[in-house]
Amino acid sequence: MSQLVDSEETTPLLRDDASSDDSQDDDYKSRWRSIRVMYFTMFLSSVGFTIVITSLWPYLQKIDDSTNASFLGWVVAAYSLGQMVASPIFGLWSNYRPRREPLVCSIFINLSANIYYAYAYLPKTNNKFHILMSRAFVGFGAGNVAVVRSYVAGATSLKERTSAMANMSACQALGFILGPALQACLSFIGEYGFTVKFIDLQLNMYTAPALLAAAFGLINILLVLLVLREHRVDDHGRHIRAINYTSEDRVDISEETEETMDQVAVLTSNVLFFIVMFIFAVFETIATPLSMDMFAWTRKEAVLYNGIIICGIGFESILVFLVVKVASQRIGDRPVLLAGLAIIFCGFFILLPWGNHYPKIQWADLKNNSLVSQISEATKASNNSLEPTGCPYEQTWCQYTPAIHLAQYISSDILIGVGYPACNVMSYTLYSKILGPKPQGVYMGWLTASGSGARTLGPVFVSQVYTILGPRWAFSLICSMVLGAIILLSCAYHRLIAFSVRYGRTVE
Repeated sequence: MSQLVDSEETTPLLRDDASSDDSQDDDYKSRWRSIRVMYFTMFLSSVGFTIVITSLWPYLQKIDDSTNASFLGWVVAAYSLGQMVASPIFGLWSNYRPRREPLVCSIFINLSANIYYAYAYLPKTNNKFHILMSRAFVGFGAGNVAVVRSYVAGATSLKERTSAMANMSACQALGFILGPALQACLSFIGEYGFTVKFIDLQLNMYTAPALLAAAFGLINILLVLLVLREHRVDDHGRHIRAINYTSEDRVDISEETEETMDQVAVLTSNVLFFIVMFIFAVFETIATPLSMDMFAWTRKEAVLYNGIIICGIGFESILVFLVVKVASQRIGDRPVLLAGLAIIFCGFFILLPWGNHYPKIQWADLKNNSLVSQISEATKASNNSLEPTGCPYEQTWCQYTPAIHLAQYISSDILIGVGYPACNVMSYTLYSKILGPKPQGVYMGWLTASGSGARTLGPVFVSQVYTILGPRWAFSLICSMVLGAIILLSCAYHRLIAFSVRYGRTVE
């Protein structure tokens, strides 16, 4: 048994923890095969979001001349809005029916929406709205994340859960990394590609990623139908019959109880998860405009350098998930969450502008030239190909706010790349433990919806505050929000405990 404990504390990324001596039992193997299908589903959910994200803007411009950057914001937000609406629906469905039903339905919606996206060029008018609707339906299909989280929470013991949740988050992070990479690999097809006449399909660098995501969806449906089985265990890893389990070949070890979950802890967990997702959405949104304003990068340089940074953060996140699995076993989930929030606070605090160095202003040389009024229209036209770099003079704060140094920016990225994944996995790991033995579909749906809402509101918030008031105000407000989350966690610290620990069934 001591060897078993040691193996749990050194679990590699996708190795599964054993909760009892009968680890070779068929039921145990079936349970972990099903959990791995959930890992793959989570991976594909994040791939479906990122695989078209870098080509979304040029695709919109190609098929609809009337589109603009403001509409792009709505298209990006449509995914999160669709997921926010769908999560509680699929979560409720999974509470009362076998989970393969909402999973197959949601994946089929996702698959169909990606095909819809690939054919969005066909209508004669309003093509941009077809893109908008297709992304909303892709997001709606991604509402199955709530089902995935509730399944893994119900199919693992307390000892296994942090490790399983960390594995799932690592698969999600891997999806965010590989999505843009797959898009880059498919770019060799070119902007025009070729036409498959009998299905009237233009296969090019814009449509191929969506069709690849649809193919992944088909594989996922087959795995869910052929491999996934209903499993539910108690906090000690003993099998019990789930409400949505239809077979009769299992002994029912009922744990029905009148004991209720701590609603304050549930609400606190939702608020903390919202804040964590909001902050990361702000970070994703602000990276490109901030780097272009502060370092005078061109659009191409900003996309390249930030792409490398985000890819690096993705790999860093996977390493953090490995560390989190060990750290949570040593010191507990709540200290890891608190440490993650403190690291995020440091990351944004570092970004506060200071010093006497100011950013380069776009076209400052022309604005300060007394002969600017004498520049001919022909000269202006010849300069149109020259991309302006630096901080736009329309943003008045550029003239009096110190520049952020590249060292500050890189240091902040590294710290946020450590703090965010730790907070992310600990937030819903704690949440699943607080909810207890009852089916968690609806509650996981609300958690996913709160995260989707944060990803919708975060970009809107930061674009407005940053554009009007500048980075000093934007990052000060974010620091205040993180500090509020730390205070909230500290106040509710004693209540954020597992359901079975609260009622004395197990020792923390």
